[in-house]
Amino acid sequence: MNTILRMVSISKYFGTLAANEDVNLEVKKGEIHSLLGENGAGKSTLMNVLYGLYQPDKGEIFFEDKKLNLRSSKDAIDLGIGMIHQHFMLVPVHTVLENIIMGMGKEKGLVIKEEKLKKEISEIAKKYGMEISLDSKVGNLSVGQQQRVEIVKALYRGAKLLIMDEPTAVLTPQETEELFTTLKIMAEDGMSIILITHKLKEVMFVCDRVTVLRDGKVTKTIDTKDTNELELARFMIGRELMPIERKQEYKVGEPILEIESLSHEGEKGEKSLNDISLTVNSGEVLGIAGVDGNGQKELAEVIVGLMKASSGTILLDGKDITENTIEEIVKMGVGYIPEDRHKRGLILDFSVSENLILKDYYKKPYRKTLFFDFNVINKHADDMISKYSIKTPGRHAEAKKLSGGNQQKVVVAREIHKLPKLLIAVQPTRGVDIGATEFIHQEIIKAKEDGAAVLLISTELSEINYLSDRIAVIYKGGIVGEMDKSDFDENRIGLMMAGAN
Repeated sequence: MNTILRMVSISKYFGTLAANEDVNLEVKKGEIHSLLGENGAGKSTLMNVLYGLYQPDKGEIFFEDKKLNLRSSKDAIDLGIGMIHQHFMLVPVHTVLENIIMGMGKEKGLVIKEEKLKKEISEIAKKYGMEISLDSKVGNLSVGQQQRVEIVKALYRGAKLLIMDEPTAVLTPQETEELFTTLKIMAEDGMSIILITHKLKEVMFVCDRVTVLRDGKVTKTIDTKDTNELELARFMIGRELMPIERKQEYKVGEPILEIESLSHEGEKGEKSLNDISLTVNSGEVLGIAGVDGNGQKELAEVIVGLMKASSGTILLDGKDITENTIEEIVKMGVGYIPEDRHKRGLILDFSVSENLILKDYYKKPYRKTLFFDFNVINKHADDMISKYSIKTPGRHAEAKKLSGGNQQKVVVAREIHKLPKLLIAVQPTRGVDIGATEFIHQEIIKAKEDGAAVLLISTELSEINYLSDRIAVIYKGGIVGEMDKSDFDENRIGLMMAGAN
């Protein structure tokens, strides 16, 4: 197997931060090669260097044995390097055909001969099992279909090496399976593929080899047949993962959250929530599964009072809170881990100690009469930093100076430490590393065992399966199915997530 790509001693710095340091990567012709690492490990930076979006501060790139000097992504595309970003670069109002040929006229010398183009593109799509309607508007396609358009576009432009950045983040299990089938056919046909991911299961399933990055450096390059998920996790985080300890009995208490016929309309009258009814009991986790953008954010924000319901009722511990303010809802014992920790969870310019009391700063013991009791506030911060393993230069460090995982730990610590009646956790581990994920999962289980009702909203099916006692599936703002953990079936849930139940 010939080598198509060699990246030799690549270093890239942003100020004093080494995003990549002395990275070596070799990709063979016709292989699927995973670039594996936690968020912030340097995966996307390295691929942006390869794609000409960043210039390396040190190192060399050889593609098909020629040394490259990439000045832009156009240089990379012209050489046969394609990249499919996590957020697709498509224009929704144009057709599939228009999106594929956009910007190609000059270099292809095209006088648009539509039938000829359609035939060429259809042949490429058919060859790799990706039939798509070329006349459809991209905005009318599912996320999985849009991804196919991106792949066909790269192939039509002559890609020999395809970089895919977290390609399954927005797909149902069935769409993921279809994508992997396509990638395997492409590799068999001689295409080289670099798969950027943090999902160990996917690496083991579809990749031939894997290069693991940690803190901008390569920790291991290994054939997938010679490794396993546990070993790869150790290469990623530098230690063994700890199994979650759970109490043996799972005792469900009284209903804490009862939602009846809940709907929400946006400013333009479009329904983002449609007649949702749910119950979450004390001592259980109800997981809400679904592809991103199907009303999950709105569901959480209506419950906590950030948005107002158009119709329906929300009961907390038997009391109607549908019209209550955020402050009233928080005081009644609701903890909220929001999807966007920067926008909704933290004040980034405030210190760690200030963020840890954001919802209680006005109460005793943190405040006595007009003044804050900084001795109590500082002791509380030190206790929380220790108990929740928050890595910080100190309690006075600004929240923005912490890594994403440690920022998330501050939010989780604040919300869970108060022993809430109801904990709403939305994408609680998005953008955090395996070590922090493991810790957050343990804290959610502890909250449940302490009697909290937990509403877990996540697009990660493995997380839903791992933590939930019951699972409901949301699609286009409505609940399309519910099941017990014992009935968990990834295929069935995947079909529901796509609206085909």
